[in-house]
Amino acid sequence: MMHVKGMHSFRGFVLKEFYHIFRDRRTAAILFGMPLIQLLLFGFAIRNEIQEVTLGIFDQSHDTVTREITDKLASSGYFILTKELHSTKEIEEAFSEGSITEAMVFEPGFASRMMREGRASVSVITDGSNPNVSKIITGYTASVLQEYRNAALGAAAVGVEAVPLMMFNPELKSVYLFVPGLMALILMLVSALMTSISITREKESGTMEVLLVSSLRPLEIIIGKVVPYFLLSFINVVTVVALASFVFGVPCRGSVTLLMLESLLFIVTALSLGIFISTITDSQQVAMMISLAGLLLPTILLSGFIFPVASMPLPLRLISNLIPAKWYLIIVRGIMLKGTSFGYIWKETLILAVMATVLLAASVKKFKTRLQ
Repeated sequence: MMHVKGMHSFRGFVLKEFYHIFRDRRTAAILFGMPLIQLLLFGFAIRNEIQEVTLGIFDQSHDTVTREITDKLASSGYFILTKELHSTKEIEEAFSEGSITEAMVFEPGFASRMMREGRASVSVITDGSNPNVSKIITGYTASVLQEYRNAALGAAAVGVEAVPLMMFNPELKSVYLFVPGLMALILMLVSALMTSISITREKESGTMEVLLVSSLRPLEIIIGKVVPYFLLSFINVVTVVALASFVFGVPCRGSVTLLMLESLLFIVTALSLGIFISTITDSQQVAMMISLAGLLLPTILLSGFIFPVASMPLPLRLISNLIPAKWYLIIVRGIMLKGTSFGYIWKETLILAVMATVLLAASVKKFKTRLQ
C-alpha cells in the first residue's frame, strides 16, 4: 500500500515538473527552440563553397583567347564580372573598397605567347585576409581554366597556367583570419554578455528598484553600469592588437588611431545590446541564454568570422546584416590587413553608430517605463 502511494507521489512530482517546464514559455523556448535554431544555423551557415565570386579583369592582351577565357569564367556559374581594370593601382583600390574578391591579370601578347611557347600564364589575385575563401576561389579558377584547356585546345601541347597571388596575406597565415574575429568575439562576450548579466543581477537582488527610485536619471544609471565594462573592453582591444602584432606578427597596415576609434564604437554598440537584453529580462539565467544564443553563436557563424557570408542562403545573408560583428569584422580586416582609410569604411561605421543609437534609445525608454 505504501509502495503504491509512493509511486503516485513520485508520478505527481514528475508531472508537476513537466507542468512547470511547459508553463514557463522561456524555458520551453530554450528546450525546443535552441536545438532547432542551432541545427538550421549550423546546417546552412557552415559551408565552404562560394556562390558568387565578384571578379575584376585586367586584360593587357585583348585577344581572342583572353576573351574566350573571360566568357568561360562568366558562364561557369561561380563568377560575376564586376569591373574591367586598367592598372595594378585599380586592383588594389578595388580590393580595398571590397568591390571584387578576385582579380585576373592577362599578360601582354597572351595568345601569341601561348602558341609560340606552348604555355601562357594568368595571374589570379585573391584577398588573402580570409585564407579559406582565397583557397576556394583559386581552386574554382584553376578548375575553369582546366576545362577551357581541355575543351578548346584538346590534345595540343599548349596550356594556360594560373599563377595564384594572395594580396594582404601572401603566406596565407590563418592567424590573419582569426585575430579580427577573436576581437569581435571577445568584445561581444565582455561587453554584451557581462553587461546584461550585471544589470539583471541587480534586478534579482532588488537593488535595481532602489536605484530606479533614487535621484539618478535612467541614463545616468545606464552609464554608471557600463563604464567599467567599457574601460575593460578597451583594455582588451589594446591587449589583443599588441599580442597579434608582437607575438603572431599580424600587421596593422592602416591607422592605429582609426582602429581604436572604430573599436570604441563597436564596444558602445555591444554594450548597448547588453543593456537592451537586460531591460527585457528579469533573471541572470535568461539573460545569459539570450546572450549566448542570440549573440555569440551568430557572431561566430553569421559574421563572416570563419564561414563566408556570401555562401549562405539569402535569409541568413539578410539576418547577418543585423549582426554588429559582421560590420566590425569588415572594418578591422580593412584597417589591419589592407591599410584601408575611413573613406572606404564609412558605411560600416555609420551602420554601427545607428545600431548603438537605436539600442541605447530603446534601453533608456524601457528604464523610464519602469520608473513610471
